[in-house]
Amino acid sequence: MTVSFIDVMDIIGTIAFAISGAAVAARKGMDIFGINILALVTATGGGIIRDVVIGKVPPMAFQNPIYLILSLITANIAFLVMLKRRDKIHDSFAIVPERAFFWFDTMGLAAFSVDGAGAGFNSDSMSNLFLIVFLGVVTGVGGGIIRDMMACEMPYVFVKHVYALASLTGALTTGVLMVYRVTGMNTALIAGFAVTIFIRVLAAHFKWNLPRITEGK
Repeated sequence: MTVSFIDVMDIIGTIAFAISGAAVAARKGMDIFGINILALVTATGGGIIRDVVIGKVPPMAFQNPIYLILSLITANIAFLVMLKRRDKIHDSFAIVPERAFFWFDTMGLAAFSVDGAGAGFNSDSMSNLFLIVFLGVVTGVGGGIIRDMMACEMPYVFVKHVYALASLTGALTTGVLMVYRVTGMNTALIAGFAVTIFIRVLAAHFKWNLPRITEGK
């Protein structure tokens, strides 16, 4: 079986987002079942929304169970690692350090943003740049939004470090390079992946956030 570069993006995104979902569940004090469910919806939620939009039913998450299985395996490994840390550290936020959570979440965002754009390009609407970018963003942020809502938190995408903007820029980079035949598909995916990570790292380092209305301002 030949593994394409977009399959590699799928695997990276699935593992990274499964870990971030498990981390949020652990911080909320969920049991192993909750950790598995949150990891699963974080890793597959965006892709399921993407597939429904482009009419690919049942979604790939159900056609090819490898991603569901990979999510659950990752979640349970993460559970064991966090359980070992929990025996030594009695602080829920120290179980998964913020820096580690940031990198797993960023890797998942970047991988799924370009993966969604690639799926849009491979669909019947390969020249529709708007749809390609939309699918990239939905795939990138969809699972995280579901995760945060299930954990009763304000979705990360609405409050932290230009999260959605990074996904949008990465998906747009990939889409433009593919639609206008500037580069091959693999190069476009790598470029969008790198751009997403670059923006997220800059935003975190310089504490960039989009404008908001704050009380008393």
